[in-house]
Amino acid sequence: MSSRSKVLAVLALLAVVAMAPAMASSHREAPAILGMPQVDGTDFYMFRSYESGREGYVTLIANYIPLQDAYGGPNYFPLDADALYDIRIDNSGDGVEDLSFVFDFYNYDLGISLPVGDARVAIPLLAAGPVVVQPGGLAVLNQATLYSISTVRGPIADPDSIAMVSNVDAGGTFFAKPLDNAGLKTFPDYERYASLYRSDISIPGCSGSGRVFVGQRKESFAVNLGEVFDLVNLNPVGARDAEPSDTADKNITSIILEIPTTCLTGGHGPVVGAWTTARLPRVRTINPSPTYEAPLLTSSDYVQVSRLGMPLVNEVVIGVKDKNLFNSAQPAGDAALATYVTNPTLPELLQILFGVQAPNNFPRTDLLAAFVTGVTGLNEFGFGEMQRLNVDIAPTPKASQNNLGVLGGDLAGFPNGRRPGDDVVDIELRVAMGVLCHAFPGVYCDPADAPSGTLPYTDGTLQDASQFDDEFPYLLTPLAGSPN
Repeated sequence: MSSRSKVLAVLALLAVVAMAPAMASSHREAPAILGMPQVDGTDFYMFRSYESGREGYVTLIANYIPLQDAYGGPNYFPLDADALYDIRIDNSGDGVEDLSFVFDFYNYDLGISLPVGDARVAIPLLAAGPVVVQPGGLAVLNQATLYSISTVRGPIADPDSIAMVSNVDAGGTFFAKPLDNAGLKTFPDYERYASLYRSDISIPGCSGSGRVFVGQRKESFAVNLGEVFDLVNLNPVGARDAEPSDTADKNITSIILEIPTTCLTGGHGPVVGAWTTARLPRVRTINPSPTYEAPLLTSSDYVQVSRLGMPLVNEVVIGVKDKNLFNSAQPAGDAALATYVTNPTLPELLQILFGVQAPNNFPRTDLLAAFVTGVTGLNEFGFGEMQRLNVDIAPTPKASQNNLGVLGGDLAGFPNGRRPGDDVVDIELRVAMGVLCHAFPGVYCDPADAPSGTLPYTDGTLQDASQFDDEFPYLLTPLAGSPN
């Protein structure tokens, strides 16, 4: 089957399904990733699904391509077809992935042309007319993205097995991604259109089906970005809702998986670790005769260029000289970078800027617990920077979630995994300044070690569960590129 025929076949199946009832925190964080926005992982979430009836599942969300302006046509924000995007799971505690989901994307030009005089000429836009959810309504699409999902068991570098995830709705092992939200004229009802691309999946070696959606969403990370990186040019103990989010007018591209909890744990204990990475071919050269599908020529093996587990680590913990190194590293090797956590510079900078007292317990075992080992009695698990989730802790319904997570008494929140509504900037500022010395006296440190540790540090921009949906895919409809 030709590439065009394969794409059209998948789109036809989507149209059939449409007729049935519907069944930063790490943005631009390292010098090298600035030139590779398509593989720049910006946020990673892992949480027990809190959609009603889905309590036996875990949702994993990996966001890529930071700071998207909704009007960024005509090409918008495709994922890199040369890259592999991974969500990696460690369920044995050694800092090495035991199960990975590898996403591989294929971008296609569908070749719509118009008769112009005595010639047929390819159109320059992503669609030839309004995209409507009805029979034949997707035929106007001029571009398409398909993707496959592989499960890799064992280390990605030396796998024990590789198998393909199946598309329960459309059949086969290919999935389709919606085009980005150009505006209301192209997509009169974008969310209804995007919902066609949510698929039930069958995962090899796992009992029960899961769900997947890959596509553009409204930026999920609220942050006072400009003022934070202008030497924290704000009142760090002011109102938590004093400033609007600098990313409120941006979109993001999300890879969203929901999988059975037992699939993650693999028969091990209740705590699992996870992180997301992106890899590119080691050799990429300019194609002297580039096409839409192959602008570059590639060869050799894949090299990791992006990594994200816990939010804000590479942005405000890792020193500038090692930010590129962190993006290429694995949790199992994080001992080489541990000084950034045991002897952090951010509290010292806040002391210089605001006169507060930085914690004086070295090494900072409280920060090691938050970022590297997990919290005692909650999600302690192995060694290495990654997100950790204790799946034995029941999800908190959206209306009852505390956006300070564990610090607010909500054990289903950050740093026990991360939900979209967890205000991780405020939480991490407080943890950096020693709040755990007060919350867990004598476990990691004592209150006297953190004299300023109980202050309500904030970036002044509020994030909470009300800003998100309470069902899959949780993140909101992306902003439209056109205001009309």
